[in-house]
Amino acid sequence: MATTVEPPRPTRSARSAAEADTAPPPQVPVVLGGAVVALALGGFIVLRSGTVPGVLFAIGLALGFVLFHSRFGFTSAWRQLVSVRQGAGLRAHMLMIGVAATLFAPILAVGVAWQGVPATPTLAPIGFGVVVGAFLFGVGMQLGGSCASGTLFAVGSGQTAVLITLGGFIVGSVLGAYTFGFWTGLPAAEPVSLAQIQPFGYTGAWVITMAAVGAIVGATYVVARRGSVPPVDRAPVATGLARAVRGSWPLWVGALLLAGLNALTLWVSGGAWGVTFAFSLWGSKILDAVGVDVLSWGFWQDPMNLAKYQAGIFAEKTSVMDFGIILGALIASAMAGAFVVHKRIPGRLALGAVVGGIMMGYGARIAFGCNIGAYFGGIASFSLHGWLWGLMALGGTAAGLALRPLFGLSNPKPTDSVC
Repeated sequence: MATTVEPPRPTRSARSAAEADTAPPPQVPVVLGGAVVALALGGFIVLRSGTVPGVLFAIGLALGFVLFHSRFGFTSAWRQLVSVRQGAGLRAHMLMIGVAATLFAPILAVGVAWQGVPATPTLAPIGFGVVVGAFLFGVGMQLGGSCASGTLFAVGSGQTAVLITLGGFIVGSVLGAYTFGFWTGLPAAEPVSLAQIQPFGYTGAWVITMAAVGAIVGATYVVARRGSVPPVDRAPVATGLARAVRGSWPLWVGALLLAGLNALTLWVSGGAWGVTFAFSLWGSKILDAVGVDVLSWGFWQDPMNLAKYQAGIFAEKTSVMDFGIILGALIASAMAGAFVVHKRIPGRLALGAVVGGIMMGYGARIAFGCNIGAYFGGIASFSLHGWLWGLMALGGTAAGLALRPLFGLSNPKPTDSVC
């Protein structure tokens, strides 16, 4: 009887070469156009605002590149955890936060960053604003299809639907700034830093944070064993430079690089990475241009916020970094041959993008930050409000999942393979 000989399976290097051969060609005109705009804008920022904003713009470019290639998700990670008990995304969050906290601790302990700038942790009061705002943000993420950082890199890579989300984000952020005084007028506890609790200090705060991170990682495995969850699809990993600039990166690579870039942001600017303050600034500047007296709002009467408003969109930290993220993602997606502008958007999807964006913008403003500024930066700064923000956003995720079908959006099922 004849036997069938199975052909040998291709080696990892052979598969990698095949993947590289079938990858879309780079979109050279878009790459060159994006690079020219980035160089021109970066040069303008340096000449107008100085070295520090220029460096922060460059860090934003790097963040956009990393976010696109790693597809590092906050929205999808929480959706997968709640809907199908898949914890791979949340474990990537914990790796990122743990590494960032390790890098933040010595910078914050010394208290001095680059060029003698004071290094300060991201702290916020514990009150209704954080609770309600983070919950709204969690709902909005699932309706809008992205988080704060995800919105920026998706816009940069040509996803038109997320451009609608960004518009809603700006509207919600301005509404949050307008009503900010109401939320700050409600009872709230003072900001709590683990490093300021005696006798912890930054060493003790780091130990507590690592213990919490480890406990959450362990809990994701326990939850997964209780459910029927398929294995996670791994992003293709090839050798050589081609994959680095044209393909997908593993989540752990994105986690490490985002942690490092956040720490670099802290060292350069004296504060952790943030995203959504710029949306309030952009929207308020637009209203100011059409005659609305935004400076009469309590939010902009705060001396620190007023100084940022007067500095302008080409000097304020989050603004220049956001510009960098969008352009970095544009260049990265075009190099990968993946820059595509989607022209037709279903009506319900567009409505969900607007509603989700408004909820995220409003929620981020009253909660003193988003998934980056409050959750990532807050926990890495050893602030208790960061943990509260994450817990409430997770609750909002569950509510958002229930609402997604109303906007024509599907949810993962236990039989689906998620990544």
